[in-house]
Amino acid sequence: MQNKFKVNPNNKKLFAGLSLDLDNQWSYMKTHGDSGWEDYPSYFDFFIPQFLDELDQLKLKITFFIVGQDAALDKNKEALELLTKRGHDVGNHSFHHEPWIHSYSRGQLEREVLDTEDLIVNLTGQKPLGFRGPGFAWNPCLFAILVENGYIYDASTLPTYLGPLARMYYFWTSGLNSKEKNRRKDLYGSLRDGLRPMKPYFWLLPSGERLLEIPVTTMPVVKVPFHLSYLIYLGRFSEQMMMFYLNSAVLLCKLTGTSPSFLLHPLDFLGKEQVPELAFFPGMDLDRERKMRIFHKVIKMLLRHFKLVSMNSYAKTVLMNKKIKIIEAYHE
Repeated sequence: MQNKFKVNPNNKKLFAGLSLDLDNQWSYMKTHGDSGWEDYPSYFDFFIPQFLDELDQLKLKITFFIVGQDAALDKNKEALELLTKRGHDVGNHSFHHEPWIHSYSRGQLEREVLDTEDLIVNLTGQKPLGFRGPGFAWNPCLFAILVENGYIYDASTLPTYLGPLARMYYFWTSGLNSKEKNRRKDLYGSLRDGLRPMKPYFWLLPSGERLLEIPVTTMPVVKVPFHLSYLIYLGRFSEQMMMFYLNSAVLLCKLTGTSPSFLLHPLDFLGKEQVPELAFFPGMDLDRERKMRIFHKVIKMLLRHFKLVSMNSYAKTVLMNKKIKIIEAYHE
């Protein structure tokens, strides 16, 4: 079978998976250690319809990773139901959105996955096929639960060496005490994450079963991020520099035959004037109009070089490739 994920003489476009982690206002506040998150403030009522209109304009279908706590609240029901009604896929992003999920017991992990799955199915009519851990957190027990419950892929890894620097900046700007910082001590991963593969691979579980892993793509060779939040941050200083950076990432993906998994977040599209409570987040000093201009420039570039699809479609196509690396699943 021809490997669709390598540059070939026919110059066929590589695939690129598009996903959005549907983190809500309260989850950013909770992770940051801000008071008031317990009231579960939400921007879904205006963000989701606006963003779906943008996707329709671009004729794109993506995967939304939903947090169970949001699916459990009636005030979010109407907005979340729109996702599959408008033709998009949904994935599981845990129930409580806690980046220390990798330290949970098996029973806790089962509730995080299965309670969220039940809520997503009831709301959208679609069973999630993929999972992404909050803060790129995971462990082998989580993978076993996913396999047992019919998931075909995980998308929780970010192969970069910059995790410790991101964690340092996060702690510096947060209002967390030492106890809360200790709970988040593994947030964004370690230097060893930079050694993880860029391309999709199988986790080999202790049971002998396998689970497809689709990493959030970083720039091949140097392994620095180029998801949209990072590009917007660069765009604050110079959009020309941002586009040069993106061009470099695209070129290296094509040269290495890497089909990107490109990650979006709600704050990539929300302006400082819309959610002033999240002013601490990098890039939230920009207004929505400028962010949307950057988004369209980035998507235009990606569309020139890749066939953009949802993560479900991406995973199913990868599974047709019989030459996927297998890695034993363990956690440091």
